[in-house]
Amino acid sequence: MNAIEGMLTGFQVAFSIEGIMFVLIGVLVGTFIGMLPGLGPISAIAVMIPITFGMDPAPALVMMAGVYYGAIFGGSTSSILLNAPGVSGTVATAFDGYPMAQQGKAGKALAIAAISSFVGGTVSVVLLMLFAPMLSSVAISFDPPAYFALMFLGLTAITSLSEGSTIKALISAVVGFMVVTIGIDPQTGTQRFTFGNVNLLEGIDFLVIALGLFALAEVCTLIINRKDLSFDNKHKLGSLKISKEEFKEMRGPMTRQSFLGFILGVLPGAGATIASFIGYITEKRISKKPEEFGKGSVKGLAAPETANNAATSGAFVPLLSLGIPGSGTTAVMLGAFLVLGVQPGPLLMTDRPEIFWGIIASMYIGNVFLLILNLPLIPYISKILKIPRPLLISLVIMFSIIGVYAISFNTFDLYMLLLFGVVGFLMRLFSFPAPPFILAFILGGMMEQAFRQSLTISNGSFMVFVESPIALCLLILGLLSFVFPMIGYLRRSKKTKQG
Repeated sequence: MNAIEGMLTGFQVAFSIEGIMFVLIGVLVGTFIGMLPGLGPISAIAVMIPITFGMDPAPALVMMAGVYYGAIFGGSTSSILLNAPGVSGTVATAFDGYPMAQQGKAGKALAIAAISSFVGGTVSVVLLMLFAPMLSSVAISFDPPAYFALMFLGLTAITSLSEGSTIKALISAVVGFMVVTIGIDPQTGTQRFTFGNVNLLEGIDFLVIALGLFALAEVCTLIINRKDLSFDNKHKLGSLKISKEEFKEMRGPMTRQSFLGFILGVLPGAGATIASFIGYITEKRISKKPEEFGKGSVKGLAAPETANNAATSGAFVPLLSLGIPGSGTTAVMLGAFLVLGVQPGPLLMTDRPEIFWGIIASMYIGNVFLLILNLPLIPYISKILKIPRPLLISLVIMFSIIGVYAISFNTFDLYMLLLFGVVGFLMRLFSFPAPPFILAFILGGMMEQAFRQSLTISNGSFMVFVESPIALCLLILGLLSFVFPMIGYLRRSKKTKQG
C-alpha cells in the first residue's frame, strides 16, 4: 500500500462521524489540559486508557493522539498570559510570549502562537505522511555517540540564551547540570546527592523546576511590586490583527522550524521541549536583531510554537514505525496501543493500515479544529488578564500546586516547588537568566547517559565520537557554534576596554 492509498484509508477513518467526533473530543480535552499549568497530556492519556478499554482501537487512538497535540497547542496560553508553562514543550514560548502580553499585546501573542502552531502541525503531518517509513531508519541510525553530539550541539546554545552576562548564563547552566544529577545513577544504581532522602531517589521533575523558576518567580515579582500600577496597565488584550510586516517576520521561522522541529521529533528522546528550545536558539542566532529576543519578539514567539507542534507529529514516526516511544507521552501512548490489542511497529502499516493512516489523517482535521477553536476564543481566554491581581496570584499558585501534586501525589514536590520559586526570584533579582538552567537540566541527563553508553560500547575509547560520521559532524558544528560567539564576545570586550 503506497502513501496515497494509505491516506485514503486514513481519511475514511478520520472523516467518519465517529472519527470527527473523537478528534474533536481529543483536541478539546487536550487544549483544556494544556492550558492548566503542570498537568500535561501524560495525565490525560493515562486517565483515558481505562475509559477507552473495549472500544474500537482506531477512534480511541485517534482521540488520544488529539489529546497529545491539542495539549501542546493549548499549552502556550498559560505561558503567554501567566508566564506559567502549561506543558514542558511551551517553556520557550514564555520567553517572548509573556513580554509581549506585558506590552499590552496579549491578543496578538495568542494569535501568533495559534497560527504558528497550526503551520508547524500541518507541515509536519504532510512530512509524516510522505516520509514516515523512510525516517524510521534515520531514527535507528542515531547511536549513543550521535545522541551525545546532538545534546552537545544543543548545549552550545547557552551563550545565545544569556541576557547580558555570558558568565552568569554559564553559572546558571552549571547549576542546572548539578540539579539533573540528583537521584539514582541510571547505570550503576548509586545514589547521588540525595542526602539520605528517599524523596530525591527519582530526581526532581522538570515541571517542578519550570513552574518554580517561571510561575512562582513571577508571583514573587508581582507581590513585591504590588503597589506598582503600571503592571496592571500592561495587562490588556490589544488587537488580534497581525500586520503584513509581522507576518513576513513569522514566515521564515515557521518554514524553518516546521522542518527542524519535525526532524528533532523523529529522534527518540528529543521531543517537543528540546525542539522548542533549539528552534528558539536557532532563530536568535540567525536573526539580524538578536537583541529583540526575550523582549516580545515575533520571531522569538513563532519559532518555538512552530517547532514544538512539528515535533509532536514527528514523535509518531518512531512510535508507529518502530514501536519505540520518543518521549514520556508517547510511552504512555504505547501502553494505550498495547491495552487496545494493537502492536505498533514495522508491520502496523500493512496489518492495521486503518490505525496507522487513520492517526495521521486525523491530525489534518485536528489541526484545523484547533485553529478554528482557538482563534475565536482568544478574546474570552485573555479575560484572565482582567482578573484582579490578588486573585490572579492566588490562581497561579493554586494551579501550580495542583499541577505539581498531580504528577507524583507527593507533598515533598510542593516544598521543592516553593524552593525553586525562591531560587527563580533570586535569579531575577541578581540578573541570572533562567533559560540556560532549564536547557542544561533538559539536555544534561540525556547527554550524560549517551556519553557513558558510548564509552561502554567502545571499552573506554574516546575515538568512538570521531569514528561515527554523524557524531563527528555534530561535534564540529557544536564547537563552531560555541567558538564563534565567544570570539565575538572577546572582540567586543577588547573594543570596550580600548574605547
